[in-house]
Amino acid sequence: MTPKIASFLAEQAPATPCLVVDVDQVELRYCELEAALPLSRIYYAVKANPATPILQRLVSLGSCFDAASWEEIEMCLQAGADASAISFGNTIKKVSAIRSAFAAGVTMFAFDSDEELDKLARHAPGARVYCRLLVENQGAEWPLSRKFGTSVEHARALMLRAQALGLDPYGLSFHVGSQQTDTGAYEAAIGRAAMLFTDLQAAGLDIRMVNLGGGFPTRYREDVPTIDRFADAIGRAMTRHFGNAIPEMIVEPGRFIVGDAGVVSAEVVLVSRRGLPNGAQDGKRWVYLDVGRFGGLAETEGESIKYQIRTPHDGSATGPVALAGPTCDGADILYERADYRLPLDLACGERVELLSTGAYVSTYCSTRFNGFAPIHEHYI
Repeated sequence: MTPKIASFLAEQAPATPCLVVDVDQVELRYCELEAALPLSRIYYAVKANPATPILQRLVSLGSCFDAASWEEIEMCLQAGADASAISFGNTIKKVSAIRSAFAAGVTMFAFDSDEELDKLARHAPGARVYCRLLVENQGAEWPLSRKFGTSVEHARALMLRAQALGLDPYGLSFHVGSQQTDTGAYEAAIGRAAMLFTDLQAAGLDIRMVNLGGGFPTRYREDVPTIDRFADAIGRAMTRHFGNAIPEMIVEPGRFIVGDAGVVSAEVVLVSRRGLPNGAQDGKRWVYLDVGRFGGLAETEGESIKYQIRTPHDGSATGPVALAGPTCDGADILYERADYRLPLDLACGERVELLSTGAYVSTYCSTRFNGFAPIHEHYI
């Protein structure tokens, strides 16, 4: 909760549920990352929050952009980004999207399969391509390892084939998982990528880039390692595996840049103790908010991302609660097992704030499920 957001909520009392993002905090986090990893180019992961004020601020700071769709590329271009500063980082792309991006001047594309490579060779001839490796996501609260990436052996064959198809085999990428809390995950992944990188150079490829992906964490309920600790781990690993021949480096932060710049303000719709069969009582109060899994808090699935919650009664006596959203879907439960405790005085109609919700909230919001409007957004 930055002072700007606190003042906005107090003075404006915007209708709930709403997301309020302090764009100056976005700039602060970008500059912090730039200082920690001066040898890396920052490609902001647009999917984290593609709001125009955020993209425009990052353009003004010289950021590059990691886009997952043609629509995200259009957003970046409209915000003033140059096409040469955009990477089409999704390994799953429609042919029409590849064509549109290439025609707009985007020349950097990710892939992890023969089939995607064939599409790129046909519809983005001569483009720079980088192959995504499958790496461990242990330590990540939001893993990404099953759907994307390929083995080192297959990646080697793909990169050699990319050159044969007339593409530019630019580099290798990996992603250690979102909200990664173990700095060692980057060291292990860099070692894996470096082994293949050296092998491909020996095979005659002009490979010259390593994309470290994103994953840098935001603080929610628990402390996380600072960005300097991640930078130290990355620097040690790059030096150990590449010596003085450090390749071009790219990072794709999303959550770290915008996560703690945002706050969701919500209303308590109901606080109840529901009766159970045979007259038993549920030991927890159930607190229902006017925002839930379908209103933008999708990362509470599996209780993975645990947001810190502020109430008007903080500091008073608390008790265990289960937290849920307002819809009639039984899956719309935020937390039931994560030991959330909220003030006993919390009542229907009061406002609460979910902190560090600047990333992956507005973009996960459903379109009028149960008739509820998408979350209101304010960028200040």
